[in-house]
Amino acid sequence: MSSKIPQEQPKSSVAIKKRSRVPGVTITQFVEHLPAGKSTPDFARKPMTTTVQEGKKAFFKAMVSGEPPPTVTWVRNKGEMDDQEKYSTRYDERAREHVLEIVNVKPEQADNYKCFATNEYGQAACAVTLNVVEGFKKKPQNANVSNGQGTQDFRSMLKKTTVVTKKKQLPQQKEGEIDPKLLELLLSAPKKDYERICLEFGVTDFRWLLKELKQIKKEREDEQSKVVENLDNIKQIEVKSSGRAEFSFDMKLRDPNSEVNLYKDGTLIPYDDDKNSKHSLQKTGINYLFSIKDPQREDAGFYQVDVEETNVLTTDFQVPDVEFVAKIKDSKVTENEDAIFQCVLSTPLNKITWSKEDASLEHGGKYEITISEDKLTHTLRIKDCQMADKGAYYALAGITSSSASLTIQADSSGRKGTKASDKSKLISEEQDKFPKENTEMDTAKQTKAENDGADKDAQEKVEDGKEGRVGGEGGDGNGTGKGNDGDENDEDGKNKNLLDDKSTTDDGNDKTKKQSRAALLVSDSAIDRGVQFVRGLSDINAKVGERAELSCKLNSETSEGRWYKNGKLLTEEDGVKIIKDGACHILMIECCKKDDTAVYRFEAEGRKSEATLNIQDPPRLDPDALGEFTNPVIVRVGDNAEWKLPFSGGAPMNIQWYKNDNELLPAVNVKIDTSDTESQLRLTKCQRKDTGEVKIKIKNEFGVIEAVSRLIVLDKPTPPQDPVEITESAVTSVEFKWKPPKDSGGCPVTNYIIERQQVGRNKWTNLGEIPCIPSYKDTDVDPGRRYCYRIRAKNAEGISDYLQTGDIPAGVLRYPGSPTAPKVVSAFKDCINLSWCPPCDTGGTKIIGYNLEKNKTGTNYWSLVNQNGPITDTKYAVKDVFEGAEYRFRVSAINLSGAGEPSIPCEAVIARNPKKPPGKVIDLKITSSSYTTFSLAWTKPKEVKGVEDEAQGYYVEIRPIESLEWTCCNATPISLTSYTVLGLKAMASYWVRVIATNYGGNGEPQGFDSYIIAMPPPVRPKFKDRNMKTLMVVKSGNTIRVNINFEASPMPDISWVKDGIPLLKHVTITSSDRGSQLLIPTSERSDSGIYMITVKNIVGQESFSVEIRVTDDPKPPGPVELDENIPGTVTLCWAPSPDEKRDDRLHYLVSKRDSFKRTWRTAADNLFNNKFTVVNIMPGREYYFRVFAKNDMGLSPPSESPVFALKKEKGKFKVDMPQMKALDFESPPSFIIPLKRRTAPEGYECYMSCAVKGDPAPRVTWYYNNISLNTNTNYHITNVCGVCSLLILRVGPKDHGEYRVIIENKLGNAESSMTLNVRE
Repeated sequence: MSSKIPQEQPKSSVAIKKRSRVPGVTITQFVEHLPAGKSTPDFARKPMTTTVQEGKKAFFKAMVSGEPPPTVTWVRNKGEMDDQEKYSTRYDERAREHVLEIVNVKPEQADNYKCFATNEYGQAACAVTLNVVEGFKKKPQNANVSNGQGTQDFRSMLKKTTVVTKKKQLPQQKEGEIDPKLLELLLSAPKKDYERICLEFGVTDFRWLLKELKQIKKEREDEQSKVVENLDNIKQIEVKSSGRAEFSFDMKLRDPNSEVNLYKDGTLIPYDDDKNSKHSLQKTGINYLFSIKDPQREDAGFYQVDVEETNVLTTDFQVPDVEFVAKIKDSKVTENEDAIFQCVLSTPLNKITWSKEDASLEHGGKYEITISEDKLTHTLRIKDCQMADKGAYYALAGITSSSASLTIQADSSGRKGTKASDKSKLISEEQDKFPKENTEMDTAKQTKAENDGADKDAQEKVEDGKEGRVGGEGGDGNGTGKGNDGDENDEDGKNKNLLDDKSTTDDGNDKTKKQSRAALLVSDSAIDRGVQFVRGLSDINAKVGERAELSCKLNSETSEGRWYKNGKLLTEEDGVKIIKDGACHILMIECCKKDDTAVYRFEAEGRKSEATLNIQDPPRLDPDALGEFTNPVIVRVGDNAEWKLPFSGGAPMNIQWYKNDNELLPAVNVKIDTSDTESQLRLTKCQRKDTGEVKIKIKNEFGVIEAVSRLIVLDKPTPPQDPVEITESAVTSVEFKWKPPKDSGGCPVTNYIIERQQVGRNKWTNLGEIPCIPSYKDTDVDPGRRYCYRIRAKNAEGISDYLQTGDIPAGVLRYPGSPTAPKVVSAFKDCINLSWCPPCDTGGTKIIGYNLEKNKTGTNYWSLVNQNGPITDTKYAVKDVFEGAEYRFRVSAINLSGAGEPSIPCEAVIARNPKKPPGKVIDLKITSSSYTTFSLAWTKPKEVKGVEDEAQGYYVEIRPIESLEWTCCNATPISLTSYTVLGLKAMASYWVRVIATNYGGNGEPQGFDSYIIAMPPPVRPKFKDRNMKTLMVVKSGNTIRVNINFEASPMPDISWVKDGIPLLKHVTITSSDRGSQLLIPTSERSDSGIYMITVKNIVGQESFSVEIRVTDDPKPPGPVELDENIPGTVTLCWAPSPDEKRDDRLHYLVSKRDSFKRTWRTAADNLFNNKFTVVNIMPGREYYFRVFAKNDMGLSPPSESPVFALKKEKGKFKVDMPQMKALDFESPPSFIIPLKRRTAPEGYECYMSCAVKGDPAPRVTWYYNNISLNTNTNYHITNVCGVCSLLILRVGPKDHGEYRVIIENKLGNAESSMTLNVRE
């Protein structure tokens, strides 16, 4: 590859700059005018700038266009590109891409690269940048570098070009606002971790964040959906027992080629798939597992994973400065007992990770995880241990870990479980088994306490003597003595049991001596334990005026103790209560004051425990003042409103006023005056819109208190609201209604004022005031007139603006609509009961009644039933009927304008007493079925007098087998005894029943004993097409489509195999209940084989095979060589065709032509070798041979042999001619054999000939449609010894017509003709 820019020799010195349709591409045209069909090069897709990690491969891809096709070359700004091992180029024919591949990228290869596309008419160029991120490299173990080597390495580093990609940084946290990192972490964390994460950022109440977090999460998901189809199973970063820090998630990308980047604190981190690398990514399916090998403190940070430029995960890796003071110990328990692992840390932690064989353990169910109050002691309890629970367990704190094994012994006593009452006993027994381990843990915690206080000698002495804070014992007597149960302590470390130590500290910084002293003390205490704290004191907080209580518990009920406040002995005379309840000792302060804040200590027989009581003074409000404040403040528009509220509490106070949740700040109409004990708010010139909630918030460091009041600003009401609905428009009256005002002005509306104007006049008439009901009826109207009304609302503060109605007509006849068709409630021989529903359209006025009409079947007359006046109800009993007669009824509504249109008549009803329901149908059966329907038939049930009457119709009901509800298929009864159920689900199972019905009701249902499957009758699979092809030959690259039609029921299972194995993914199978199609969009030679389809259902199965051969036009064989081994023969040898190895059906065809006949004839076919001997070689003739490769697609182009000829040796021939007398042989021309009519198939050769004589020899001329052919090179014309011939190599439709031969000499002429017919 050349590293120089290629320069084609232009046809002229022209250099025309052109604009490309692709940004960043420059085109230079070498010629002034482009020839037709030619074009300058251009980029259809230019290469893109890329960033890769050191040691990886870099690819630049470009697609170019131009005619003639341009040549693509690559160069770089700095350095050469001649090294083929570093730079390689290729052209991908399928993708039509020119590719530059840089293998094993080095930092010095970061540079600007250029791509040139050049042809004879111009050149296109574009630039692209390669950025290289320097990878992580381990230092060699034997790093003995001399000074000279160090200088040399430093110089080589200066030459490297490393580009570190920076991610857009999160905004800095502003004062008073939430840290943006908190929101990023919450977006990727499960809801159960919200509280823990918020506490780490100092946020105790995160509920107000949820609404904002939900909105941000929705926006983030919309952004992620552009590059990610699914994101799930997110696991935050944590250190595993293997020592690696890992986090993982399941992610399905929309584009598999999308870049996945890892950032730490906004800086791109290189990674690879090698587990031995510092940062690695292991991808399994859609699971992504990022890991950090051997994490150190510098690895702590804010990690983010981005797809392209979209963030998909955020996690915070914290490495606390913590060590194990006491590690977890191996445990051995009996089956069904509980096992306990416990460790002590050097620094308080809210949580550590417990795991078993690289699987994290969570609190709940099988595992109980507890943390002491001082957050130093962490305990894992494994409940009801089984054999599966044995193994290695790990405690992980930051990047440090501790491991121990759990051994489970079989339960020889046969116990299946341990009762809750026995748990404590088992635990105490286990603790007694391992006193040494407990002592070591106590010693460790005691040593830590000493180390923490080594630099604070002044605090190691209390007022009443020199006392070292060595620690007492808790719980079981072997505890650390820090207060709470021996392993619980307050975070600040103040809650410690104190043990008098008569020896003084020799050296505060000598850790070894302190550990020895601690071990000695613990050993002594193990011998003589004495009084111990079961539960020590704990720091508490209390509010001013409330009760505070400090308590502790000793292991002895007889021991007495004393209470101290800041070192001063306390008695009940100091205003406190001292209570002793057995082993419990309680100090109670009934009403706390500010000066009660102090350090309290309890001493008993040399054992001490202390805690701090903090008295908080949150804001307080006087109840009377608060009650007065909460009363609403009512003012008129334009008046002032005031609120005043006294308060008390610890300073400083922060006072904030709110109106409708918006903070009020001092302004022109807002005055706020605040003192140490009172705050006052004054709102001037109040408006109606100021109505709402007024709130004061008082806050100090101990708490917040709020008080709420309400402001009501009175004003006149707003106008009544649209729409105005006309409820009645009669000849003599108009009635309408409207909606009340949207705002009543703060007080109720008392009246409405109505004005009226006749349309066409200017005068408005006051109709007076009406009560607060929003409707009005005007009875003083003229028929045919139109009126407009104004409506005003009135309250105690004034009158609103008016609402003006549209034009309301009066006196217009408007009839009501039709009621619903009457429904027959019941029928008897002398009475028929009917009911109906009122019309939807009342005609603008009230409905005053109904007219009911009847019609006797067989007549056209409708008679009025209610002769005495309208029916006021919507039901009526018709008694004017004759028994056995059939009637229909209809009803019409009447309003003030008159009667409207009658309703639709009801169904015919016979005046007779009710019938008995019919019985069950007989002979219910299925006559036909399909995948979506089945047809039923049955026999009419028999009539039993007095028990079962005649059936008048039938209902068909179905119920899916998975459902409990029956569905009626016909809304109205059918009279026929057959029915087809439609709309079924294929192959679904249904229960079916038929119910006979009449006027007396429905009879008992009749169903089948078993469910029915929606499917046609069973049919064994069989193929429909009799002439199905068993062989298909397809050209490579073309589409293969095989359609197989079959008949089968139920729906069969269809399977395809190729040569007995399943099909590949690129083969598409589309099947239905009638056929199946195999589709290969773009075929390849590897698709050749025998494809077999198997159609199988419950009745049987059938198979069919089709052979598909994918091939291509054969390539010609190699050069042909001739060899004459035997006289009169010649042997042809040729090189095989390149397709011979790929196509087992490829063979060869040999054709020959000699100089005498001049036509090509097949000498041999179906040759599967590369040699053939041609016989009957005549001397004196030249022979030409062609060899073709032949397959199912046809012939290849020929490979021609050199000319082969045998020279004929002529001997001397001497003839003794007798002396002849001169004779006159001259004669006119004539035909010995004339032309004959011929019919030749299209595409074949045609040979026409005739024989002539004459002396002198006649001149022969051939004509086609009176056109001479002697000079036409498309015809081969010969005249040998009086035999004249014409040869047409390939006959076509254009050769059809009349052919003539004219012969002539000096004595005369003659002609012969014939007609050539061309057959298709």
